[in-house]
Amino acid sequence: MDTENLHYFEKAPVAKAVAHFAIPMMLGTSMSVIYSILNAFFIGTLGNTAMLTALALTLPLFAIIMALGNLIGVGSGAFISRLLGEKEADDVKRVSAFAFYSSLILGLIIIAVGLPLIDSIVHGLGATPDSFGYTKDYVTIMLIGSPFVVLFFTLENIVRSEGAAITSMTGMILSVVLNIILDALVIFVFHWGVVGVASATVISNMVASAFYAYHIQYKSQFLTVSAKWFKLTRDILSNVFKIGVPAFVMGIFMGAMSLIFNHFLVEYGEQAIAGFGISSRLLQFPECILMGLCEGVVPLIAFSFTANKLRMKHTIKFTIKMIIGLAAVFGVIVYLISDHLIGLFTNDPQLIEMGSYILHVTFLSLFITGMTTLFTGIFQATAQGTAAFIMSIIQGITLIPVLYIANRMNGFHGVVWSLVISDAVAFLVGALMLYALRTKLQPDLEFTNQKGTQLE
Repeated sequence: MDTENLHYFEKAPVAKAVAHFAIPMMLGTSMSVIYSILNAFFIGTLGNTAMLTALALTLPLFAIIMALGNLIGVGSGAFISRLLGEKEADDVKRVSAFAFYSSLILGLIIIAVGLPLIDSIVHGLGATPDSFGYTKDYVTIMLIGSPFVVLFFTLENIVRSEGAAITSMTGMILSVVLNIILDALVIFVFHWGVVGVASATVISNMVASAFYAYHIQYKSQFLTVSAKWFKLTRDILSNVFKIGVPAFVMGIFMGAMSLIFNHFLVEYGEQAIAGFGISSRLLQFPECILMGLCEGVVPLIAFSFTANKLRMKHTIKFTIKMIIGLAAVFGVIVYLISDHLIGLFTNDPQLIEMGSYILHVTFLSLFITGMTTLFTGIFQATAQGTAAFIMSIIQGITLIPVLYIANRMNGFHGVVWSLVISDAVAFLVGALMLYALRTKLQPDLEFTNQKGTQLE
């Protein structure tokens, strides 16, 4: 961690520090969403609804692979930031080496387990007879490339944990830009369809992972990918998995929720599934902006938790204000032009109507999802493993019964509204847990009196 990053961790005004950590993350995640939207747009130009359906159906698989990256990356990243606050440089090297090699091992396990079960996985994703072949092609490529996808999410987290927010953003943008270029080539020049799209995703993640690994090994003062620092200790496993497992479970639940949601939508036709896929990609943009804000400040919160709790408190308050403002702006935009946004991907009137309706309903919970992401980030940063675990499962265990009841009571409309209801429950649970933990998170009174005037 260089002097500039240390300045933002310790001394910069809170608003400036939040901007330093969050804006690069917001830009990086928004670029990822732009790619996701362009991905669907490129496929949409082929006029094949089955291909669009395959893209929607494979979202749960990608969520699971990403969850494995977060299992190591989120837990290691939060631990690294806390260790930096405690000035434990050697432990930081051990944790970063552990994160690198364990991610590659997890990716190899995915290949070994997934490829023999490929047909069962595709059926489990809910593929229709028309979309089965396209879905299988996508899943096969993603499984083969999973070590690089897992590694990408892990390394992005630990690079950001050191305060290298610009480098973290650069890697994400590199991945997205390369992905878009490759998508255009494989679809419009080579005509490889879904196979090309999946291959482009894997290649771009591999290149970005190499970029992060180079930075860690040759540019970072504390992080390393050197095998000599790789060591399994009870302390590393405990601290990484205490936060990593809830992050992993959350990712699994996200994948499971998408899978279950798709199964409920199947009975309303392929237009319903495709409409949900398109609206989900559009919703990802504001959601990922808010996610980038909340995840971007996690290293700052974690560092401040061990070094300066009053600064942590100011950081959280400022972040909440930003969530409110951004959610309001995005909400107004979407409600004004939702039909035009859906119309960018298809000219099917029924698909536009369904997608626009789903977009209107799900946007109601934008502020709520922003706050639940912040709650989760606070629990991760401050090593509140139990609270983080509860946040990781509450939405999922709420959605399943709500989906079942709402579908029986109000059909398609009930299915769509079930997302908002489960989001609201997660928000209430998170707010209650944060209130219950307020004593642990409060700054020391004597420290406050000495340092408080320096933080504004």
